[in-house]
Amino acid sequence: MKTAILFMSVALLAGCSMRDTVNIEEMTTTQAYDLSDKDGDGVIEARERCNDTAKGAGIDNYGCGQIKAINERKDINILFPNDSAYIAPEYYPQIEEIAMFLRQYPTTKVTIEGHTSRTGTDERNAVLSQERADAVTAVLADRFSIDRARLTAIGYGSSRPLVLEHTPDAETRNRRVVAEVTGDDTTADMKWTIYSVDEPTK
Repeated sequence: MKTAILFMSVALLAGCSMRDTVNIEEMTTTQAYDLSDKDGDGVIEARERCNDTAKGAGIDNYGCGQIKAINERKDINILFPNDSAYIAPEYYPQIEEIAMFLRQYPTTKVTIEGHTSRTGTDERNAVLSQERADAVTAVLADRFSIDRARLTAIGYGSSRPLVLEHTPDAETRNRRVVAEVTGDDTTADMKWTIYSVDEPTK
């Protein structure tokens, strides 16, 4: 009797399992969204808006890094000889600082502004300030290999004095060159992880 009950139980279980079996090859499921992460930034393709994000960079929920506007002005303290645009080599390190900044942010451009004192005629000051601005851009291009397409030189003559007084010290301060760098900071803001190190380990 026990054997018969056991046999019937096994038969019932086998029948149930046979009815519940489904051939997986007959089932088709359409994936509505692309759940892959092609650039490895942790954002699925269905939400991705910036596919070229650097791996490990700080991003928003759409996989895009932040772009910061750059607008930097820097005085270049070059003492030009009287009525001359000659730049002595001792002033090259100041110009090199501008070149290094431009290399760090390759999407930026720089405008070199030439300014003169208010001594002399307006016509001569306009020409002289342009020559001095051109001289600085020439050093950036020829000595420090900055693409000339990124360089603009403008001579303002004496029309934009820094100091209004008519003293020798004021005129010296008005005789200046200014570099204005503009553009976007598109470098990746990298996030620190437990795998980040400052230097290669030995």
